[in-house]
Amino acid sequence: MPRREIRTQIGIEAAPEEVWRVLADFGAFPEWNPLIREISGEAKPGARLRVTIQPPGASPMAFQPTVTACEPLRELRWLGRVLIPGLLDGEHSFAIQALGPRRVRFLHAETFTGLLVPFFGGMLEKTRQGFEEMNRALKARVEKARRAETCSEPG
Repeated sequence: MPRREIRTQIGIEAAPEEVWRVLADFGAFPEWNPLIREISGEAKPGARLRVTIQPPGASPMAFQPTVTACEPLRELRWLGRVLIPGLLDGEHSFAIQALGPRRVRFLHAETFTGLLVPFFGGMLEKTRQGFEEMNRALKARVEKARRAETCSEPG
């Protein structure tokens, strides 16, 4: 079965709780997320989400993946399919790895499998660019919120 992977990561100066708060707030995605323009549903295993993505230079694509894993503060993963299993399946994942009390590594990946994978090379490159843009936007949003909280704390 043809297979392609996209793996990206970024360091964020924040606690896992701060990153998870932004990542789990689906309703706010349109405000900051350049890749995932809309997302709704419950972040719990077995739940169906409604997701609209728009990689750079591409048209929006809507799909309804199933959440396969959700471990607050650590991981969110879903599986999306085009029409039938094995045609084009994508397992999307977000992972938060604590590196210290106020520093994490955010891992953003997707594994594509299926008969159509060889025909989507250009689209996969645009998707990788979209992952990197989302990672930078997540970092900016989390770190900005953290700075605002730090500045407002009584000292």
